[in-house]
Amino acid sequence: MGVIRKFLAWLSVPVICLFAMVLYVARPFNPDNNRLLGWAVARVGRALLGMERPLEGRENIPTGRPTVVIANHQHNDDLFVIGDLLPPRTVTVGKSALVWVPFFGQVFWLGGNVILNRGRSHKAVAVMQATASAIAGDRKSLWVFPEGTRSRGRGLQKFKKGAFHAAVASGAPITMVCIQQYRDKAIGWRGRRESVAVRVLPPVETEGLTIGDIPELTARCHRQMAEAIATL
Repeated sequence: MGVIRKFLAWLSVPVICLFAMVLYVARPFNPDNNRLLGWAVARVGRALLGMERPLEGRENIPTGRPTVVIANHQHNDDLFVIGDLLPPRTVTVGKSALVWVPFFGQVFWLGGNVILNRGRSHKAVAVMQATASAIAGDRKSLWVFPEGTRSRGRGLQKFKKGAFHAAVASGAPITMVCIQQYRDKAIGWRGRRESVAVRVLPPVETEGLTIGDIPELTARCHRQMAEAIATL
């Protein structure tokens, strides 16, 4: 049953994206499309997986001003765990290969999300600088997995600094979303997933900080998230 649940959950993603294409084409590059899509994908996915998602601190997600959201990244199923937590007008960061995923890649591009080529680091820096301008000028929020890759249950990995550069350059607060360590496995004869708790920490203000403050800011956020994850 667990395999069937997972198959149906991931089958629902391109199906939902196909229907969402109508919205994305009707108002292309509107970042609020991403919030609506994330909500639908996460709610349907969790229902199919039989997964509960206890949530603490939702009130800490700013809705009236831009923010840079950072979250720990463990498995692909994180999409179902936290996809419905995007603030209004949020764009996310993804690798260029995502553009070629049927239906999902097309809505990802039409959502105005940040596409990075990890093999060209100098261009990645330029993209993140442009993103900082969008946060400040277009009042967009940014969602980033600062570990850069999935940890697969190995604990919180070292953070890359791109999200912190964007936050400091724009003066936007950093919102930390902490996901409980969980296994990418089903439990019981019904194949339901174990409950995965999430805690949103109070925003960390960055206004007035400079590039020189980024190492300390990165280390502080990493420490706070590691401590929160350990208690979930």
